[in-house]
Amino acid sequence: MNKNISINQEFLDDIKSIINNARQNAVRSVDFCRVQMYWNIGKRIFEEEQDGKERADYGSYLLKNLATELVPEYGSGFSIRQLEQSRQFYRTYPIANAVRSQLNWTQYRRLGDLNS
Repeated sequence: MNKNISINQEFLDDIKSIINNARQNAVRSVDFCRVQMYWNIGKRIFEEEQDGKERADYGSYLLKNLATELVPEYGSGFSIRQLEQSRQFYRTYPIANAVRSQLNWTQYRRLGDLNS
């Protein structure tokens, strides 16, 4: 038996608020994980390129070869340009604690573009 029960608007608004807050938190969490991922990729690229030297000997080939390996498996988010931005991101923020969790990856990329 199906009864038509009206839902209190305040109750409905509370439920919608819970759902919307959870969705926003999930997006922020994913953004922060992406920021951490790109920062760590940039760090690892920088370490491999520099190998303790002031300047890299083979940086452009490293990024090209890395992108060639990553793009087929992980997509265009790991192109040469993206890898360059990851490296620059790490160089701009070499201390992990300086990376603020309230910014997302797009905002960091914009900051990087301003610093270039």
